[in-house]
Amino acid sequence: MPEQSTHHHAPDTTPASGFADRHIGPRPAELAEMLSVVGYDSTTDLMTAAVPESILASPGKPAALDLPEPAGESEAMAELRELSRSNHVLTTMIGQGYHDTITPPVILRNVLENPAWYTAYTPYQPEISQGRLEALLNFQTMVSDLTGLAVSGASLLDEATAAGEAMTLARRATRNKSSAFVVDSDIYPQTLSVLRTRAEPLGIEIVVADLSEGLPEGDAFGVLVQYPASSGAVRDPSAVIEAAHERGAMAVVAADILALTMLRSPGDLGADIAVGSTQRFGVPMGFGGPHAGYMAVREGLQRQLPGRLVGVSVDNAGNRAYRLALQTREQHIRREKATSNICTAQVLLAVMAGMYAVYHGPHGLRAIAERVHGYAVRVAEGLRARGFEVLHDEFFDTVRVRVRDGAEGPIEAARERGINLLRADHDIVGITCDEVTTDEHLNQVLAAFGGKEGRGTDKGRWALPESLRREVDYLEHPIFNTHRSETSLLRYLRELADKDLALDRSMIPLGSCTMKLNATAEMEAITWPEYAALHPFAPMEQAGGTVAVVRDLERWLTEITGYDAVSLQPNAGSQGELAGLMSIRGYHRSRGEDQREVCLIPSSAHGTNAASAIMAGMRVSVVACDDGGNIDIDDLRAKTEKHRDDLAAIMVTYPSTHGVYEDTITEVCRLVHEAGGQVYVDGANLNALLGWAKPGEFGADVSHLNLHKTFCIPHGGGGPGVGPVAVRAHLSGFLPNHPGQPDAGPHTGVGPVSAAPFGSAGILPISWAYIRMMGEEGLRAATEAAVLTANYVAKRLEPYYPVLYTGANGLVAHECIIDIRGLAKRTGITNEDVAKRLIDYGFHAPTMSFPVAGTLMVEPTESEDLAELDRFIEAMIAIRAEIDRVADGSYDPEDNPLKNSPHTAEALTADDWKHAYSRSEAGYPVASLRRAKYWAPVGRIDQAYGDRNLVCACPPPEAFEE
Repeated sequence: MPEQSTHHHAPDTTPASGFADRHIGPRPAELAEMLSVVGYDSTTDLMTAAVPESILASPGKPAALDLPEPAGESEAMAELRELSRSNHVLTTMIGQGYHDTITPPVILRNVLENPAWYTAYTPYQPEISQGRLEALLNFQTMVSDLTGLAVSGASLLDEATAAGEAMTLARRATRNKSSAFVVDSDIYPQTLSVLRTRAEPLGIEIVVADLSEGLPEGDAFGVLVQYPASSGAVRDPSAVIEAAHERGAMAVVAADILALTMLRSPGDLGADIAVGSTQRFGVPMGFGGPHAGYMAVREGLQRQLPGRLVGVSVDNAGNRAYRLALQTREQHIRREKATSNICTAQVLLAVMAGMYAVYHGPHGLRAIAERVHGYAVRVAEGLRARGFEVLHDEFFDTVRVRVRDGAEGPIEAARERGINLLRADHDIVGITCDEVTTDEHLNQVLAAFGGKEGRGTDKGRWALPESLRREVDYLEHPIFNTHRSETSLLRYLRELADKDLALDRSMIPLGSCTMKLNATAEMEAITWPEYAALHPFAPMEQAGGTVAVVRDLERWLTEITGYDAVSLQPNAGSQGELAGLMSIRGYHRSRGEDQREVCLIPSSAHGTNAASAIMAGMRVSVVACDDGGNIDIDDLRAKTEKHRDDLAAIMVTYPSTHGVYEDTITEVCRLVHEAGGQVYVDGANLNALLGWAKPGEFGADVSHLNLHKTFCIPHGGGGPGVGPVAVRAHLSGFLPNHPGQPDAGPHTGVGPVSAAPFGSAGILPISWAYIRMMGEEGLRAATEAAVLTANYVAKRLEPYYPVLYTGANGLVAHECIIDIRGLAKRTGITNEDVAKRLIDYGFHAPTMSFPVAGTLMVEPTESEDLAELDRFIEAMIAIRAEIDRVADGSYDPEDNPLKNSPHTAEALTADDWKHAYSRSEAGYPVASLRRAKYWAPVGRIDQAYGDRNLVCACPPPEAFEE
């Protein structure tokens, strides 16, 4: 038997030695079998042959990682439990866009804690994503109804970044050439700060104005109003909106989604765009995230929407089907002309928020809102009765009160009673009521202000302007009026999940996206109240446990990557890219080199790279790739020489987007540094380096990392993600910071890129647990197994499909590109046909047409065992045999199992079967499928029909009639 690497498991005859044995799929005997196929004696030998010596700290040796010894699952959970005791969860009445909420247990257990939902991938293959697409359509319908605007997207990252997206949408959608964007002074501070971060590199001037006094004089391309305002005041924005339109400007309203159940909608008031957060619809605060931001637009702006939009189309049998519509992957199509770099949505959280509306229905939501508002009214009346000045007569859930002796007294007194209030100014206290507010909370708040304890007097009125009150004119679709019992909702959630293909059913071999095990132990802590119920602006001393998780991760990630500092604030890979490029920009500017604004990007790069560079105020210059898919060094030399005086950076992905360890990476770094630029290594493929090489030590200056790829945060159907940015010491002063939390980043930082100080802190325990349980040897073993499985798949498939790019010794890194173009030219069978036929075999397709059109990029990951790898390989070989039957005429060129895939159970059981091939060939192409078969709920979807006939809300029941 070939010699085994010392980095692997104990033999199968002994008990599993640790978590790594559970995480890594292949057993030792399976590793040996794969190594023999690939032609190496050990995974160490394989890595030494594949990885360029120039990026290793020592020739032929892996990198050392100074990490704690790995903990077992129970031990790691006990440590997280102990850390959680340092979190002190008080009753939250801080507000500022974050609210305590009750997650209906049926949604908590069957969505947030259900791998059928949290391990699913972005619905780019819509035929196997009908369940989550329907759930997202519910979300879009909910947002569209409550905002009164025609079209809503399928979620953004948070309210502050949604406001940033609205600002740039307004700029490109109006003919007004002004560079000014007017922002309400009564806006959430974090939103204003993110707007400033986004605006500065784009040359947008943020004009802050008190819009309660009307729109200030001067030209502007847009205006943003907070509704209700940050102070809690409810003001009618229609006059400001009308004034904006008279000047040719777009009107954006940042609106509280729960308040909209009682207040006239932004659309009704004339707004062009509405943005906000859906967090208070059943999504825990989690010390800042993840939460689904929303954006809705009026008719005519839908083709300008950033991010993703779910639309309705038809399949090849004419049945209604859902899919992503329009510009949903515009980063790849438009690249340096892209208007947004948004790649990750917040699908899992959008599903939860949408299901919260399905669960409560319109009248249930209204009842929650009225109860919240009623408590706020009683707080105000109680304070007035005690002689305090309440600043606003009209409000929804937030009361601001002036305290002559200073705000600290009542705030401290409330804290002693277990309640956090907001210090809005030196003499102003903010009190925000929410879904969990009780009479006792009210009594304690009033007691904290002094005077006799007791309930506030409720005068039986609403503190809402008469002109802004709203009837229940929303959520009339049956989906929001059907599932009133838990039994009904439980079965609806099961029905949707059964339509989908997620990691709980089969491997998802997506190149570039790394769909590996999201272990249950890693997921366990995120729903513990000690982590889930923290407000992001709670005092840091109340969040000791979460802060310890953050600091551990920062320390471990710097060690793993070889960098000097990490910010965990970016709540998506796209935001990590932006933060990294902003750090580079800040560094050059600090040296008086403002002219350095050219960013070199290889032609093979992920499309978000170019889009992020544009958003960071840089100009993109594309570097060619050679015939082997590597960066063309001669072209790079020419570009660095041309831009010697204005070069800011190069963005490279390593291993390359083509799945190869390029041996020229250190030369790339040298050339760029000599020309005065910085090297940005996109960390999307870091899982092929862990424990072997460190970007911060082989020449890179900055990387973003994808915790939702390498570090096991699940994809959740297209989000959540976390994209921390790691930098060398000279860039550390330019990492993101935050106005609400000085400890979140350097005071010299570039400003926040996300709404919350530590981004999506609520899911960081997942990656903490992964690293803690894997340790140095486990992480290295995972890298080796991932590279081995990719090379095994490539080797097994090479006789049937050409592998497009390889590196040293004919090896790939952690993924390989299967070239279908030659077969397509000869037979007419395309990579899309192969992708859809794989559904009939029970698989999600590999990444299609990226980075090379007409190809499939396969990434098996370390988590799949040999049986599953072989099942996928056998499916691909069987599909090749079907292609050969098209080539030799046995199958009709148009009427064959590939062109007609996927086949639904309905199609196969219909009385009318007109195809020349048999039903069993269609539905059971291999015998094993008769034991366990996934049936696609719809046939192949007509994408063009859906774009021509754009429908992005739940169709009425009549639409489903025969």
